[in-house]
Amino acid sequence: MKTILKSIGLASATAAALAFASPAAAQLTVWEDYTPQQTVIELTYVKVDEGQLDTYLEGLAQTWVKANEVSKSLGQITDYGIYTVPYGSNEVNLVLRINYPNMASLDADKAEYDKFMTAWGNANMANSNKTVREVYNKIRKIKGTYILRELRMNTK
Repeated sequence: MKTILKSIGLASATAAALAFASPAAAQLTVWEDYTPQQTVIELTYVKVDEGQLDTYLEGLAQTWVKANEVSKSLGQITDYGIYTVPYGSNEVNLVLRINYPNMASLDADKAEYDKFMTAWGNANMANSNKTVREVYNKIRKIKGTYILRELRMNTK
């Protein structure tokens, strides 16, 4: 009998704790309790073949990094970065990050494209495409690209 009462008491205490914990998340209000930030971050997860990281990084320095520097100088992006993944499941070993000023920056825009192409040039674009086809596609696999927007909690 004592065991049954203990079990009922434990179950009641657990239910009460859950009842107090669950509604807290449901009571938050956007703009009041948290604010979506304008900056949008694009993360691309990459699996580079073993022994090919330096080859891939060398290519990125000539293509992806230079193109992002052009985009940054034009105000189309605010920042970018390359990150290694030193441990984990080994599904991904490199992450590419691009920060955009806002979601509208991701929309198709001919004027912005033309600005980029004027600064980047058709020759650079052709060389980048060739590098992707002839090198990147043989030594890496894109595992996914995700768009993130920070939700900043408002402190009271």
